[in-house]
Amino acid sequence: MASAFDSQSFQALLDTVERYVKNRLMPLEELVEEKNAVPEDIVAEMREMGLFGLGIPQEYEGLELDIEQEMQVQMLFSQTSQAFRLVFWPNVGIGSKGIVLAGTPEQKQRYLPKLASGEYRAAFCLTEPEAGSDAASLKTTAVRDGDHYVLNGTKRFITNALHADIFTVMARTDKSKPGADGISAFIVERSTPGLHIGKQEKKMGQRGSAICDVILENVRVPADAIIGGAQNEGKGFRIAMQVLDSGRASVAASAVGLARRIIDEAARYALQRKQFGQPIANFQLIQAMLADSEAEYLAGLALALRAGQALQQGEDARTLAASAKYFCSEMVGRVADRAVQIFGGSGYVAEYPVERLYRDARAMRIYEGTSQVLQLVIAKTMLKRYE
Repeated sequence: MASAFDSQSFQALLDTVERYVKNRLMPLEELVEEKNAVPEDIVAEMREMGLFGLGIPQEYEGLELDIEQEMQVQMLFSQTSQAFRLVFWPNVGIGSKGIVLAGTPEQKQRYLPKLASGEYRAAFCLTEPEAGSDAASLKTTAVRDGDHYVLNGTKRFITNALHADIFTVMARTDKSKPGADGISAFIVERSTPGLHIGKQEKKMGQRGSAICDVILENVRVPADAIIGGAQNEGKGFRIAMQVLDSGRASVAASAVGLARRIIDEAARYALQRKQFGQPIANFQLIQAMLADSEAEYLAGLALALRAGQALQQGEDARTLAASAKYFCSEMVGRVADRAVQIFGGSGYVAEYPVERLYRDARAMRIYEGTSQVLQLVIAKTMLKRYE
């Protein structure tokens, strides 16, 4: 999808987002951490700014940014508490991408305008208690019953489930086909009888963004609730993988943005903190840690944008997206660890933001594919070149 923004208009958008992040959101970080929720007036402001529809086509009332542009906005929002970004990003990414890519005209018209405006918020339901990295082994079933399907199962650790109005649910429609071939993608509305939201989990980091189980007990949906219509039965896993490639590049961008914030905090502190009568920034071992972080940040930035470019141009970006997510999520962990070390004892207490940012960074090595699974994805594709 080509962008509807020219370079000048997009730069103006980035400038607006940067001011909003620094002047409006950063001062609220401690409040979000304490209350474990984003204030409703912030959610309303995000609706007014059009943030929920960043990647949705203009014909459905979105802003229609391309993937590279989405990633640049993501980087800016990732410089503050992840909870702010996760208010609207499920609508931009995994919550709407499947409908944009494969939805029927009726599905697009019904859901995309409401997702773009933020009237509807979205969640993506793939992970299960026994199917995380091995997503093709999911157990949630969808049994055909006349013109409907009946869904049963439990989805685990679903971001935005607490607030979502529609859910993209992956379910097995053909038990005779093990693995990916028997899986379909359904759009399930929150009001559907039998859909229940579990308790909000207590997390190590990224407070303010809820994750919950989504329980489906005899949830009855029409056959045309399959993304792309009934003819797309069994094609849900392919849709999920397309969405996840974009999602992995998106997480890479988020890791890059978070790394930028952490490096800024560490460098400023090093210039202000004095030991032995001088700023610790004068000490070469501190400089080495800052230099390592800056170099890795720049490498991650280049790789993330390259993955976004490949996705935008319709290339086979599976390895690039996996590599970007793997490298950048590991990179931000190292950057956060060095920052805590530079802060010393102060980095281990909540008075300074690096303590929270350190915890926030840890989750990035897990969601949208663990580092270990991504290593296997990269190696498998790579080795095919040498067979």
